[in-house]
Amino acid sequence: TVLGGYLWAGSISEPAEQAGLASLTAGMLMRGTKDRSFGQINDALESVGAQLGYRSSVHSVGFGGKALAEDLDLLLEILSDSLQQPTFSATELEKLRGQVLTAIRRRADDTGSMAWLTFDALLYPDHPYGRSVMGYEETVSGLTQRHLADYFGAHYSPVGMTLAVVGAVPAETVLEKVRGALEGWRAPGASPNRSIPPNVQIDEARRGTAIVEGKSQSDIVLGWPALARSDPDYMKAHLANIVLGVFGMMGRLGENIRERQGLAYYAYSRLQAGLGAGPWTAIAGVDPDNVERAVAGILHEARRLRDEPVQQDELADSQSYLTGLMPLRLETNEGIMSALLDIERHDLGLDYLLRHADLVNSVSVEDIQEMARQYLNAEVYALAVAGPAWAGA
Repeated sequence: TVLGGYLWAGSISEPAEQAGLASLTAGMLMRGTKDRSFGQINDALESVGAQLGYRSSVHSVGFGGKALAEDLDLLLEILSDSLQQPTFSATELEKLRGQVLTAIRRRADDTGSMAWLTFDALLYPDHPYGRSVMGYEETVSGLTQRHLADYFGAHYSPVGMTLAVVGAVPAETVLEKVRGALEGWRAPGASPNRSIPPNVQIDEARRGTAIVEGKSQSDIVLGWPALARSDPDYMKAHLANIVLGVFGMMGRLGENIRERQGLAYYAYSRLQAGLGAGPWTAIAGVDPDNVERAVAGILHEARRLRDEPVQQDELADSQSYLTGLMPLRLETNEGIMSALLDIERHDLGLDYLLRHADLVNSVSVEDIQEMARQYLNAEVYALAVAGPAWAGA
């Protein structure tokens, strides 16, 4: 049996100068409560082979756990305990802070991570999507127990919290158990933050670099502001992205930049449509000498998708790929849970899984070109490159 969900306490609510606060707060929830120490929580879960954890994102703090059906009570009990009475122990805070600072230092030595960090800041200046959820060395170093306790008190609330349980437990029983575990939770001082930040626009090409010495590879992230998951055009853009850099050997980007030109170790694209409008990006890992040629290759494919209608069979292949993924996703309890949470989070409608194939197959060749023309501008984009110093830096 798996359990998962989220509440509205993500990094969108933290001040920029305290970046990492939401993430550190979420990380501390399982590290001791009024009733159980960190060790006791771990022992209770491990003794029955169960798991439970929290993770912050921009908009929300997600939680996920798994246990045998007969141990669902224990999972809910620890969930309830950690959400209502964490202690934010000073000792545990220093241990966790040490782990986070180590991860931040490791990130600085990773070209892929630094390309993304640079890209987000470039496309989303002074915006929640432009900040690192994990934070930065200088911000995480200054966070105190009081900061965490205050953040928890201000933002952790059962209002708007979403919980899904999938497994061998009847729905009525689950409802009864969830009520039993959480109905006493009151957080009168907390206000869940469900605000959506404004969309960004760019009117000129922006370029940022992060020098990571001692590396033999450069990572490129090139992208544009795009759309939210709830946008009526989402499925059109999703399929356009599959054609551009997902299907088969990573779509047209993989075929051209990696296979045909041999410029990249990998090249693919990604559409990050969330509660707010996320970016549409092309990503490549290349030899530092090939950065400019790979960028030119990405922009060439963006232009081609705008200027030339895709072939009908290329679209049909991408549609078959996408409709084929859904049954695979629903084969596991985790997959069903994640689908249910997505449907709820983005208000897709309870019949979404039944409508999914029709939504995919209703997208036309013209729709793909329309999305490319709307979002993929080969003159105006944000480009981040991370790697050793090279000629274009």
